[in-house]
Amino acid sequence: MLGLRAAPLVFAALCATAAADWPQFRGPNARGVSGATDLPVEFGPGRNVVWKTDLPPGHSSPVVTGGRIFLTGFSEDALYVFALDRTSGRILWRREVPRPRKQELHKSNSPASPSVATDGANAYAFFTDFGLISYGPDGEERWRAPLGPFHNPFGMGASPVLANGKVIQVCDAESGSFAVAVDQRTGRQVWRVERPEMTRGFSTPVLYQPEGGSLQALVAGTNRLVAYDVETGAEIWWVRGLTWQLKPTPVVDGDTVYVLGWAGGADQGNQENLPSFNETLAERDADKDKRLSKDELAGSRYERDFAEADLDRDGFLGEREWDKFREKRASVNSVMAVRLGGSGDMTERSVLWRYYKSLPNVPSPLLYRGVLYLMKEGGILTALDPATGTVLKQGRLQGALDFYYSSPVAADGKIFTSSQAGQVSVIKAGPEWEVLAVNAMDDEVFATPAPLDGRLYLRTRSALYCFGNTP
Repeated sequence: MLGLRAAPLVFAALCATAAADWPQFRGPNARGVSGATDLPVEFGPGRNVVWKTDLPPGHSSPVVTGGRIFLTGFSEDALYVFALDRTSGRILWRREVPRPRKQELHKSNSPASPSVATDGANAYAFFTDFGLISYGPDGEERWRAPLGPFHNPFGMGASPVLANGKVIQVCDAESGSFAVAVDQRTGRQVWRVERPEMTRGFSTPVLYQPEGGSLQALVAGTNRLVAYDVETGAEIWWVRGLTWQLKPTPVVDGDTVYVLGWAGGADQGNQENLPSFNETLAERDADKDKRLSKDELAGSRYERDFAEADLDRDGFLGEREWDKFREKRASVNSVMAVRLGGSGDMTERSVLWRYYKSLPNVPSPLLYRGVLYLMKEGGILTALDPATGTVLKQGRLQGALDFYYSSPVAADGKIFTSSQAGQVSVIKAGPEWEVLAVNAMDDEVFATPAPLDGRLYLRTRSALYCFGNTP
């Protein structure tokens, strides 16, 4: 295990190594930005295709390192990890992962949604229906660390990240939420921290290296952004005010992190101040068992929300469930800029600004060349000033007015966004952004593309494409 003194060097080495690769979900530290050039503007199944490889379905995004691309997939009864040749798209190996269960999923999720992480040689994958597993360069199984089952009716979404010789995985659910770090070489658990205040969540951790301090993992969850010590799992600082369900992954830039969260019913102006659990018991607990049944809430404004508030589905609301219900009704959707660092509750001192309108549900924010971009369903693209949260430009991507689950990425002065229906927009980046092309993939797209070395690697429901400026 690496000591604290080595942490800054390790973090710097990780970023340097990743600069030419795409080693995890959304590339280096999940920023979604590449230094690639000469990327195609117009492409599709019949245009500028370098190669195409048919694959089973899966929502995980391509992860690229050296000469290899890692992906996951699933069939009716199996889970898979794939390694493909980067030059030709040929499948180098496919490994079937144990599937001891089939957990409940939202229709927009899949059993293979989290993306692989790689250290340049080995692959580290997480599945809702299994947990963590690692494979070597030739597909040999290195270790497995089963996790779950998870009490998340939407399925899981957070991808693993590598930090200081550890694989960090966040497992937020209706109950039993936790984050775990396992040894990258052996899969042995190094630490596990319970997150009882968290409910349904899907956000991937990002890393922050404070000057003179230990490496931190920043995790966005229900109502809080928490910074954990990578070595011990200890909470270092946190910021309150997030919404109740987090899907997008934050973006770190210098001494600031941008955190986006949208959840149903939490738009600005919809907040309610509900009575405490004890006040509600005094009014509604007819049998005096210190919990609330649906019958006891009959005729009240809370009756219709009972099923969603009953997190453990036992037919009663206990104090924790009522408190989480109150938090949910009081939370507000926003994207916020937060100054990094500190100790303890930093909410009052570190929140720099908040923006509340036209917020995406799933896609993560993108910071590129001094502009913060938000990609909302309906094809609404918003450009914000990252220093103030002021809107620079907002408009619709004509020809791509659809749902969005893929996160935007940027390279070569361009932004690439993929709608669920497979309309991939190429946008000239800048405060006054403009659409250069909208390319039809003739298939659904949930995965986030990877732009590298003059190539765009884009996964549809049925295949992985490699696009480039071909003759």
